[in-house]
Amino acid sequence: MRHMRLLRSRPVRVLWLSMALSVLGDRLYGLAAMWVVYESTGSSSLMGLVGVVESLPYIVLGAAGSVVARFTCWRSLARVDAARALVAVAVPVLWSPDLPGFLVMLVLVLLLGSLSAVFEPNLGALIPQLVDPGEVEQASCLFDLTSRVAAVVGQGSVGALLVLVPEIHLFAIDGFTFAVSAAALGWLGRRSALASAGLTAVAVTEEGATGEGRAAGIGRAPAVRAWDLLRRHRGVGVAITVHGVALFTAAVSTVGLPPLLVTRFGQGAAGYGLTLAATAAGGLGGNLLTGHLSPRRPWLATYCLAWTASGLALAGLGVADSMTAVIVLCVTSGLLFPVTAVTLRARLSGFGTAERLRLLTVDQTAIRTAGTAGLLLLPFAVDAAPATAFVGAGMLLSAAALLGWWLGARAG
Repeated sequence: MRHMRLLRSRPVRVLWLSMALSVLGDRLYGLAAMWVVYESTGSSSLMGLVGVVESLPYIVLGAAGSVVARFTCWRSLARVDAARALVAVAVPVLWSPDLPGFLVMLVLVLLLGSLSAVFEPNLGALIPQLVDPGEVEQASCLFDLTSRVAAVVGQGSVGALLVLVPEIHLFAIDGFTFAVSAAALGWLGRRSALASAGLTAVAVTEEGATGEGRAAGIGRAPAVRAWDLLRRHRGVGVAITVHGVALFTAAVSTVGLPPLLVTRFGQGAAGYGLTLAATAAGGLGGNLLTGHLSPRRPWLATYCLAWTASGLALAGLGVADSMTAVIVLCVTSGLLFPVTAVTLRARLSGFGTAERLRLLTVDQTAIRTAGTAGLLLLPFAVDAAPATAFVGAGMLLSAAALLGWWLGARAG
């Protein structure tokens, strides 16, 4: 667990703890948004519409990278998280179980999605500033751990929280986690400004940022053309494409696993919860495994082979003949997810701040677009033949990953 040693650094520790709490809040928010809409409307289509609306800002803002680049500093991200806290807290205040309430929910979800679309790639671009260059991959592994821990804790805490408060109040809890994150980011901004003030004189640059801002990550990152960047680094472009295919095929598991469990194994909510817990537990174990992988491994081969194996596990769900096999496949998928996430994030962290932000934004746009397309198209295949949909999606992912490996090797 080499990456856990980074927590000895106070800035890393403060950010990691606040992000762990914030990601947990996001888990509660995601569950609350879906269930509140479903309980008030009884419509699966409207529930899916909430997910599509939340993803739209990632697609639109991702295409306009210059907008996202305006927030490349700790203090700007603190303001974004403060805004997310206000919007989240406004949901239980403004929502009502009728059509106007549903429309209000859509507007607030759109606002939260817009703020998150700005926040997430900028945070990924700034994290490497907290560690030495040789510790970048360990930092990626450490912050990936936040989502793994949140998945495990979130699954276990939701039931207990819903005994105490209605679903709609989970938004208020999410707002509290955003407020804590905003405070932590504000502290990092002040610390960076003070540190840079002791090292550099304040001088206005050609871009309008100060010398202090350059050292602290404060000020706008210069715009970078995504196409030119991907053309120079074709392996990264291949990896982002495979990532998009993975998120497209993931829609089969998202919408298809519950009916598969019901029709083939006679399982209900408890069985579905068990598969989610198995995937989350596998993800936690996979994160610990990834922390011990050699940093000298060929990154694109590791990335593509992990997605190839993940595709085979997805296809296996379509032919599994017992709940034991389903659980094993879910654990396997969970083990592989951190390998892909950390490998790609560590590779992108090797770029300069402006290039790293642009690539993170491109990746975010690709996976959100692909994921939304999957949610719109693949449920029809699941309704027609659930088992065949799993096998087909898994084979598509494995084939795309192997093709990506081959293309990456040819590109050098």
